[in-house]
Order: sequence, then C-alpha cells, then structure tokens
Amino acid sequence: MTDHEMNWDNRLQITTAGLDDSSADPYRFRYEPTPYCVLERLLDSGLIRKDDTVLDYGCGKGRVDFFLSAQAQANTIGIEYDDRIYRDATENQKTAVAGANTVFILMRAEAYTIPPAVNRCYFFNPFSVEILHKVLARILESYYENPREIFLFFYYPSEEYISYLMTVSELEFYGEIPCGDLFEEPDKRERIMIFSLPGYDGLEETEG
Repeated sequence: MTDHEMNWDNRLQITTAGLDDSSADPYRFRYEPTPYCVLERLLDSGLIRKDDTVLDYGCGKGRVDFFLSAQAQANTIGIEYDDRIYRDATENQKTAVAGANTVFILMRAEAYTIPPAVNRCYFFNPFSVEILHKVLARILESYYENPREIFLFFYYPSEEYISYLMTVSELEFYGEIPCGDLFEEPDKRERIMIFSLPGYDGLEETEG
C-alpha cells in the first residue's frame, strides 16, 4: 500500500486496501480497489457531480462510493455479492466521512433492479462478460422506463468487455480518460472508457 493510498484511506476514515480472491470464480472476479489516483482523474473529468447517483458494480469495501460521495458530493449505491466483503463495506460506512450518502446492497448484480435516480454506473471488471450482458439488460430496462442521460464508466476494461460494448446499439462511445501515465509500467488497459445513453431530449429527437 503506497503512502498515497494510505493517506486517502485515512482522509476518508475507511480501510479498503489489499486484494481478496477467496470468493472469486470464473464469473465473479477478485476484490481489488480502484487506485485513488485513477479516482482523482475520474473526478477531474467533471462527469460526476453533486446530486448524481452512482451505481458501483462490485463495490467491494466501498472505496469508490466513499470517495465520490465525499469529493463529488454524489449519492452512491454499492452492489456486492460476497457477504464477507459486504460486511467490510458496512463497517467502513460507520466511520466514513461521507457514509450517509452511500447505500450498500448485498445482491448479485444481475438481479438488481436499478432505481430511476441512477445516472452513473461504474465498473472495474467485477464479473464476466456473460454477467455484463444481464447487467446491461437491467440498465437498459431502467433507462427505457425512465429515459435520462446515463454515463457508464469502465476502468481497466478487458478486450471482451470492449468488444461486447461496441455491439450494443443503444450505447454511444463517449470517450476515455487515459490513466497509463499514473503508473510506472506501460499498460494499454490503464484507462477509463466511457459510454453513454442519451438524455430524454435526444430520445424525443430520434423518435420525431
């Protein structure tokens, strides 16, 4: 754990460091928190602001949620299927600086019905592309029931993820946030790819 990581955990009054693959399988991947330097860059994009509601898939111990709640003043929802790691998140919530703006839910991601308030979704390779298909179907279901602009953020995306996302007709590729310069070793996956679903005005124009 670097000093930068430790300083942010201390600042947010949480404990989120380390890896945990004890419950990993071919469909649901290990716990690994997004580096804080990447979250800083995401925040700098200006795409997550006060009153946005961020749905964090595979939230783990809640780092993304607490960071965005504290720094962007966003509302956050964390979905986690591993009950032991979920308990770590709820323990962090007791001491977290912005814990009141965060909700954690113990559930498989593909079973979760997305509230209409959600307009931002965050993924750090939490599960297989097969599960992503089902999760995206849930997102689209919510979108069509309550049309609104939605941004989807994919940090360190796999080629499987990218290939699939590029085939979804409803999604528009919005851009990417490069993160490779934040690390010593070159890695083309060090980026946040952003996809969007158009806002209500865009839907009206299309239908007209």
